[in-house]
Amino acid sequence: MVIVMNPKATQADIERVVARIEKAGLKTHLSTGEECTIVGVIGDKKKIAGLEMNVMPGVDKTLRITEKYKLVSRNFQAEDTIIDVDGVKIGGKHFAVMAGPCAVESIEQLNEAARAVKKAGAQFLRGGAFKPRTSPYDFQGLHEEGLKLLRDAADREGLKVVTEVVDHDDIELIEKYADILQVGARNMHNFELLKALGHAHKPVMLKRGLSATITEWLNAAEYIMSGGNTNVIFCERGIRTYETYTRNTLDLSAVAIIKELSHLPIVVDPSHGTGKRSLVAPMSKAAVAAGADGLIIEVHPHPEVALSDGDQSLTPEDFETLMGDIKGLTKFVGKVL
Repeated sequence: MVIVMNPKATQADIERVVARIEKAGLKTHLSTGEECTIVGVIGDKKKIAGLEMNVMPGVDKTLRITEKYKLVSRNFQAEDTIIDVDGVKIGGKHFAVMAGPCAVESIEQLNEAARAVKKAGAQFLRGGAFKPRTSPYDFQGLHEEGLKLLRDAADREGLKVVTEVVDHDDIELIEKYADILQVGARNMHNFELLKALGHAHKPVMLKRGLSATITEWLNAAEYIMSGGNTNVIFCERGIRTYETYTRNTLDLSAVAIIKELSHLPIVVDPSHGTGKRSLVAPMSKAAVAAGADGLIIEVHPHPEVALSDGDQSLTPEDFETLMGDIKGLTKFVGKVL
């Protein structure tokens, strides 16, 4: 249930509504916008059904949310969520770019990549220290040593760190080094991991599953938010279809759909979305035009020798050219990079 307060409702009116809800054994979530305050009601459906809130002073109307996802829904919170990562904002009018190699390979590789993406205008350094790969014989990452290299390289260049968490036992370790915890496509349905991330202290970037529907993706985010972590970012990275020319089918309609259904920000990964270096730039520009709140792009100083995803990684020179184009596009759509 969502309770919409009258624009003229007093703080005392809001507090009485909250007190009544909590007395019934339910939880509340307040969203204060420019025009009114919305009180979200969370808990047992039978208890919610027994609430009669329209008669209370200051209440404008009550709305029943029929979707299984509540906290994620725009009905629950009308205003866009803006996530502040130590001064770097994602969402609303703010546009973020995350860039770097697919995997952390060496200190030389990472330092070179960090310098390049910072120079071009990125705010985040991305890189995998724990790599869930299709084959057990592929490079699996440097683990904690890779996390240390990420943090050192990012700090040296004044960047934030985004990296993947694969196992809930690693969350505490990765939080020591990362600013955003990424859930990869393979783990979108790993509900135990999502529940654990609900108690994490860092924002979570939730990639769409390989064949996940929008509703399944929204409910995956609900798992995280229901645990108390409200700093969730969606990431569209393409889904598996019958098409084989590209690595995945990048579903840019998901950007507009998420904006319509949820208040949470959404970024786009054109690297995994296409798997082809030549398609990263046009799909990045299309993502900006579609209303995305950011991009996560693979950049490697020497893609020809990359241990992971070299075919879809931009060179530093190509990334700098793309960033020049993106800066113009973000202004055009009313966002700030």
